[in-house]
Amino acid sequence: MPRFDYSAEAELFPLIRRKFTKGPVGYKRFTGAAEAIRFAVEELPPDLLRGAYLEVDEERFDAKGIRQLYESDTYPLGRRACCSRKSGRDPRYRRGPPGQCRPF
Repeated sequence: MPRFDYSAEAELFPLIRRKFTKGPVGYKRFTGAAEAIRFAVEELPPDLLRGAYLEVDEERFDAKGIRQLYESDTYPLGRRACCSRKSGRDPRYRRGPPGQCRPF
């Protein structure tokens, strides 16, 4: 993957669904791409992440691209233990309720 600027402004466009269990999550703007990536991987419900895309410097990244940026050795922020491949846990799982992971 070419050099990526994690400090660039970013816009996150989650998949829009009509039915939500915890309320809608919509468009968000971030001052840094690293924070947008962290939010997408660690906070977005899996169904919304699957159809989401991140736009940074007029370049778009789908859910797979967002995950690759998050797992990159150059990612500048800390990661939740079960959200990272480096933790030794299955990378298809993300943090759910406290102490639990849920599948993407």
